[in-house]
Amino acid sequence: MAGNDWINSYLEAILDVGPGLVDDAKSSLLLRERGRFSPTRYFVEEVITGFDETDLHRSWVRAQATRSPQERNTRLENMCWRIWNLARQKKQLEIESAQRMAKRRFERERGRREATADMSEDLSEGEKGDLVSDISAHGDITKARLPRISSVDAMETLHGLIRGENMELGRDSDTGGQVKYVVELARALGLMPGVYRVDLLTRQVSSPEVDWSYGEPTEMLTLRSSEGFLSEMGESSGAYIVRIPFGPKDKYVAKELLWPHIPEFVDGALSHIIQMSKVLGEQIGGGEPVWPVAIHGHYADAGDSAALLSGALNVPMLFTGHSLGRDKLEQLLKQGRQSRDEINMTYKIMRRIEAEELSIEASEIIITSTKQEIEEQWRMYDGFDPKLERKLRARIKRNVTCHGRFMPRMVIIPPGMEFHHIVPHDGDIDGEIEGNEDHPSSPDPPIWSEIMRFFSNPRKPMILALARPDPKKNMTTLVKAFGECRPLRELANLTLIMGNRDNIDEMSATNSSVLLSILKLIDKYDLYGQVAYPKHHRQSDVPDIYRLAAKTKGVFINPAFIEPFGLTLIEASAYGLPIVATKNGGPVDIHRVLDNGLLIDPHDQQSIADALLKLVADKQLWARCRQNGLKNIHLFSWPEHCKTYLSRIASCRQRHPQWQQDDDETEKSESPGDSLRDIQDISLNLKFSMDGEKTEGNGNLDESLESEDNVKSKLEKAVLRWSKGIMKDAKRAGSTEKTDHNPISNKFPALRRRSHIYVIAVDCDTDADILETIAKTFEAVGNERTEGSIGFILLTSLNISEAQSLLIKGGLSLTDFDAFVCNSGSDLYYPSLNSEDSPSRLPFVVDTDYHSHIEYRWGGEGLRKTLVRWAASLTIKEGEKEEKILTEDEENSTDFCYTLKALVPTMVPPVRDLRKEMRNQALRCHVIYSKGGTRLNVIPVLASRAQSLRYLHVRWNVDLSMMVVFVGEYGDSDYEGLLGGQHKTVILKGVSTGASNFLHSNRNYPLTDVVPFDSPNIVQTSEECSSAEIRASLEKLGFLKS
Repeated sequence: MAGNDWINSYLEAILDVGPGLVDDAKSSLLLRERGRFSPTRYFVEEVITGFDETDLHRSWVRAQATRSPQERNTRLENMCWRIWNLARQKKQLEIESAQRMAKRRFERERGRREATADMSEDLSEGEKGDLVSDISAHGDITKARLPRISSVDAMETLHGLIRGENMELGRDSDTGGQVKYVVELARALGLMPGVYRVDLLTRQVSSPEVDWSYGEPTEMLTLRSSEGFLSEMGESSGAYIVRIPFGPKDKYVAKELLWPHIPEFVDGALSHIIQMSKVLGEQIGGGEPVWPVAIHGHYADAGDSAALLSGALNVPMLFTGHSLGRDKLEQLLKQGRQSRDEINMTYKIMRRIEAEELSIEASEIIITSTKQEIEEQWRMYDGFDPKLERKLRARIKRNVTCHGRFMPRMVIIPPGMEFHHIVPHDGDIDGEIEGNEDHPSSPDPPIWSEIMRFFSNPRKPMILALARPDPKKNMTTLVKAFGECRPLRELANLTLIMGNRDNIDEMSATNSSVLLSILKLIDKYDLYGQVAYPKHHRQSDVPDIYRLAAKTKGVFINPAFIEPFGLTLIEASAYGLPIVATKNGGPVDIHRVLDNGLLIDPHDQQSIADALLKLVADKQLWARCRQNGLKNIHLFSWPEHCKTYLSRIASCRQRHPQWQQDDDETEKSESPGDSLRDIQDISLNLKFSMDGEKTEGNGNLDESLESEDNVKSKLEKAVLRWSKGIMKDAKRAGSTEKTDHNPISNKFPALRRRSHIYVIAVDCDTDADILETIAKTFEAVGNERTEGSIGFILLTSLNISEAQSLLIKGGLSLTDFDAFVCNSGSDLYYPSLNSEDSPSRLPFVVDTDYHSHIEYRWGGEGLRKTLVRWAASLTIKEGEKEEKILTEDEENSTDFCYTLKALVPTMVPPVRDLRKEMRNQALRCHVIYSKGGTRLNVIPVLASRAQSLRYLHVRWNVDLSMMVVFVGEYGDSDYEGLLGGQHKTVILKGVSTGASNFLHSNRNYPLTDVVPFDSPNIVQTSEECSSAEIRASLEKLGFLKS
């Protein structure tokens, strides 16, 4: 390649740089420059820096070894094109990133403007406070006893490798510092005054791949050694790890593969909580169940499960993200090594992001470690806008309506640490080796000799780094900084604690690549005798490692590119070690409090070396940093953390399952007219109603069916007289009065008497298809149905009038079903057993306790107005005319379900677009396309057909494992929620809605990411889907005898 010397120049630069990343501007100055343009600097700094050039380096080595000049030139030319392509890809990624950010800002600003327009009152200057208030804003912890806190964990919990002692930190990417955080948090909370019990729920794993302890059902965390503690607390008090079996049996899998099994975990956790609530009720509740005061999810998958548990139990939810999906996605896209599809396939990142969005909607409080996490990471989500959150908070303080809008409270609570057992080391390594007769030196911990065997001079100060061999931890830059700074090498040793390993070949590709790079750098700079990198250490060895570093008057360093918090910095400071830490993320807040070290730019190699050299060489600075750290470290203790934590929980509006189930009392309500007295079958907590249906005509029924019109007319007359007013008045009425006539109180509901429940949840385009499926299911059950041990529930997107019309049309009796879940899960009805005796002739009973469960954060009229405005903005032009795509369907809307009718079904926007629109305006709801995409139901965010089954489990003690759900091959856009869990599922092949491809192609992730099709709880019929096939499926599941 004569005349192209500049190409050889930057290729030589690649060889000089090696396989690591080039982030150092100083090294670029040493490269040859030619003329005004420096291709070397351009390609090394602008091209190679942004990508993993390991493969390029290997290609260059092979090309250099080629003897044939022609072949060598060909290879070099190919490398030139590859590098040019990298530059083009990097530019394209930058453009796409800028476009995403611009689009996100536009959508956020538009949502904020529309929300502000609805909230017409302006804020005064005095109300425009900071995004994050002082952590003591809500006052101190309440003195009343908090009965119970149930902590539901995710990454550390759902993946299963969590235990109280000898935690295997660094075993894999799922077992990091968060494991230690949640275990110590649970243990510390269990020791706090006012807290009776803490349950840390995790996955039970009984596999030869992991230790037997992970298969134990329960493990106690609290050390109850004092008599005072035993006298105050009860038999079941303290903190426990509770392991719930779910997912692949006898197999340990990564967290990315557990998404389809989360519903199974939720059902198992729900059963445990219900059981424990009864046990605690007998111990401290006077016979009444004692429910959790809060459910706390850690990481995205546990946030998803905590949201479902919170909705099923009507209990406040807290969430800690630890690491956020949107931030990780942006970082991975910027690296350019994988496309968005490849990233999603590897990390299931879109499912993770959706779980985090749901956590925002369901949480009352989101706990963060730093302000940076709020301002730079959480603000990337559709459901959180710092400016809009500030406006809503100001309106709440002024007791002004927010028009159905809500955002969770972001609270900064730094992680804690237990300090009572830590004794900072005051001597040095020389002074303690000798000892004396009065105070003989104690034996050195074994880990000391394991580390010091690496050093030719073990008395030099130790620079300690403790992190996994992960690229984001930036360990290679640390080794480079140490290797290239001769004064630092002469004054100090370097210790790298990088997890545990037996064989590098058995490590993950990413971790092994980082470790090999470090070993090559050690060899390159000839650091033998100056760097320690032991293969193994136990969790119990970590304190001894800190002590060793402190004895040598060393320094702890965390050079990560971004550190969400930096718990190791707190630990090191507690042992008297000054710190050097990244300026990106949580260490900034830690340094502000402790003032015991220096912050560095992790991309600046020289900055790292200078900071380390300054602390090691300047003994006065070292002593001052050590003293500052020890003086202020108590601010990060677990008691301080727990006090703030519990004060935040006390500020939440306490909610828990409540029903009026006293057999001696019925509800007292004020009747607006004589029609109410005609309803004599009113139960203790259930009122006859059509639940506020807003229909005044019969246009939604088949006009050819006269009997249907008559029934509907009778229902409407009763409903319009009292239902809308009475239901709201009854909710406010807290008093009850005696009644002598309650014929159904002693035999309602029939669900309680069933040993098996069959749930029909098929979604079809026509009534005939639904009726055919019901008939086949009834036929498949046969004689077992008439014996009374089997009950049926209908789950549908239809409203109750449409459901009744459907049954009459098929010649079915209303009492063929024990319950009706209508409007996609927003309304729950039971058939009335005494409707023939009632003058009102109402055939249904509505469960208003269910409404009290799902009404949390329901936007009401503010949400309805926003939906109408959004629907009006969607039009298509046909010539000079504009045609609406969606319109409000007042006839089929109810108090807890706003319905939109699709006028042009093929043009309706995807569910995710409407969901984003509502989240941008702080409106919390669940959006569902039904009836083949011709209807859009908007219901409360924690309402769904799947959640209604969990409610029946809580309310009526219906065993979920004894329930079979019949679904089609496809269904409404909430179809996926019906397939997982402890219940059994029969998929009826060939039964589906005609718009299935449209309804399920608009989600951000494939169905296989959320549905465990390989689960033994799911069976499929053949394409024929006959009654015999259905019966065979039930026999396979063990529900019917062959």
